[in-house]
Amino acid sequence: HISLPLSPAKHHPAMSLTPLLAASMRPRTNGKKSQGPFDLTYYLKGALAGGLCCSITHGALCPVDVVKTRIQLEPQKYNRGMIAGFGQVIAAEGVGALATGLGPTVVGYFIQGWFKFGGVEFFKINFARKLGEEKAWEMRIPIYLGAAACAEFIADIFLCPLEATRIRLVSNPEYASGLISAMPKIIRDDGFIVGFYSGFGPILLKQIPYTMAKFAVQGAAAEKIWAATGINSNTTSEGTKLAVSLSSGVIAGVAAAIISHPADTLLSLVNKQGAGGEGSIMTRLGRLAYEMGFVKLCLTGLGARCVMIGSLTAGQFGIFDTIMTMTGASKFKFTNPNEQH
Repeated sequence: HISLPLSPAKHHPAMSLTPLLAASMRPRTNGKKSQGPFDLTYYLKGALAGGLCCSITHGALCPVDVVKTRIQLEPQKYNRGMIAGFGQVIAAEGVGALATGLGPTVVGYFIQGWFKFGGVEFFKINFARKLGEEKAWEMRIPIYLGAAACAEFIADIFLCPLEATRIRLVSNPEYASGLISAMPKIIRDDGFIVGFYSGFGPILLKQIPYTMAKFAVQGAAAEKIWAATGINSNTTSEGTKLAVSLSSGVIAGVAAAIISHPADTLLSLVNKQGAGGEGSIMTRLGRLAYEMGFVKLCLTGLGARCVMIGSLTAGQFGIFDTIMTMTGASKFKFTNPNEQH
């Protein structure tokens, strides 16, 4: 009679229980790819990626923004379209004029992007946690809209002084040599509140609908692209993910540009020295809107802005996703609890 050695599990019952115990302690994902962790480090990575993507894209498109702002401020002079506008600015002031306001643009949009993208991730994830997976999936568009509105409001408090400085420099290149010299001069001339926050109302009216549309449309567009192509976003290559980010970003950018354009035009006008006459900010805005008329308010410079914001938004989402991947952060995604995996 040859006796076979007993298995380790029979000799040591605890050894057979260890894998089972370990398995029971892992988060249950029902076969779905687990997400997170969504901690302070994740939000800081999101904020950094947001600051860089906004700073890089707005800085790169500074020449387009200079021409767009000139078209809005002086439509009688710059009335031959975007391409001709470039020629007019260069002929009158030289190529360097296209970089007017670059300093406040880069600094301002880094700060804004930090709070906007970081804030959207923070609010989106925490709203979803409060609602639970199933309710969050059903309400993903309202969550996008609410998270974007909250994040943008905070971001605009920091952006407004730098945007006011940029517009002052673009509308009057001789006002100061750059950001450092312009800001103290604005405070001396107009005071802190009037000088930097005259455009706070319009910037909220412009940026909050813009950001709400930007994130909600991009999220919905990306979802539709994944569904139409039949590609699994969890298992596909980083290159494919980037292509979807860019494509959905263009769609989101054009939609956001159209929605926010009237407020963008008013913002450009109200920051021009003496624009709208005397009185409160709302009184001045009312006068400017009446003088310009609704149609011109909606359409003046819209083509240039659609080109600018479409490419800018695509670039932002592409850069944001790339930096998040480089830092090892896995982006939060709404998941359909009824989807088979």
